[in-house]
Amino acid sequence: MIEVQDLSYRIGTARILDNVSLSLPRGGILALIGPNGAGKSTLLSLMARLLPLQQGRITVDDLEIGRCDDRDLAQCLAILPQSVQAASRLTVRDLVGFGRYPYHRGRPGATDRQLVEEGLALFDLLPLAERGLDTLSGGQRQRAFVAMTYVQDTDYLLLDEPLNNLDLAASRALMARLRDLADRKGRTIVIVLHDINFASAYADRVLVLKGGRLVADGPPEAVISSALIETVFETDARLHLVEGRPVVLV
Repeated sequence: MIEVQDLSYRIGTARILDNVSLSLPRGGILALIGPNGAGKSTLLSLMARLLPLQQGRITVDDLEIGRCDDRDLAQCLAILPQSVQAASRLTVRDLVGFGRYPYHRGRPGATDRQLVEEGLALFDLLPLAERGLDTLSGGQRQRAFVAMTYVQDTDYLLLDEPLNNLDLAASRALMARLRDLADRKGRTIVIVLHDINFASAYADRVLVLKGGRLVADGPPEAVISSALIETVFETDARLHLVEGRPVVLV
């Protein structure tokens, strides 16, 4: 379980997160949604120790962020930030293999190689495995980064807008794979999404941030409403139910 208690974060005089508390149990897909600047990426970065804690407390199972060893955390929680840099001459196989580094520390073994092959296959990257990153489309690169996160083989995956650069078909395919990971392997996937309809279709739980505060939390069908769209996103887009799930019509 990830526990966040009284979390606040400032950049200069701007308050990015304001006294956020939440509990994320093991298993399932939890979608973070909200307008730009709501604090979603900052929350993920604080959970993964990419940003230093200023106020509040975060625990991941029995590990306390800011006090635990980085290697222990890397074997428990993996994150794909919104912006990732990698040498363009790396091959896809090399990039995905970096996900195993917290375990082998530069000396990969049979288990590491097996998991890399599994990740390449799962994300349809085997035909691209020996290609350099500089030869890939934006969507192909994004899949490679998600596969790298997957092979880290952690209970928790934090994904910050992984659908960036993906077309509709690729987005659906990635979300279906994540859904399968949550259902079949019990992974806990916390994912920042801008498309509310993907959150509604695939997430077990939706957490809504606005102005650095948690303003709604629950199943999509209970949280996503016309009132929420109007008050949080400040638009009057229509909302319909399709097979019991809310769908925003643009």
